[in-house]
Amino acid sequence: QVQLVESGGGLVQAGGGLRLSCAASGHTFSSYAMGWFRQAPGKEREFVAAISWSGGSTYYAVSVRGRFTISRDNAKNTVTLQMNSLKPEDTAVYYCAAQMGIRYYTRIAYEYWGQGTQVTVSS
Repeated sequence: QVQLVESGGGLVQAGGGLRLSCAASGHTFSSYAMGWFRQAPGKEREFVAAISWSGGSTYYAVSVRGRFTISRDNAKNTVTLQMNSLKPEDTAVYYCAAQMGIRYYTRIAYEYWGQGTQVTVSS
């Protein structure tokens, strides 16, 4: 069982940056691949970024590649999403998620989810 708690959301102007963190409970955090998803009002939850259990491989949605960076610290049971050059279309609730597999882009493959944190980018 893994419990996930996101933090770091807020309101930022376009072009600015935010750093989201996800704190995980449990002793097996390093066994899980971690992902970030987001959901804007009236839209489906979509993949943003993911990182393998070791941190050696990262994956990004085309829309955020080059602007967002995912990282993890297995000693601290945390995963971070650094978001730069934010755009109004990045506005959404951002969710942290965990899975034991390698289907990084697939929402239903993730077994555990956080409660989400709101990111609002003003133009």
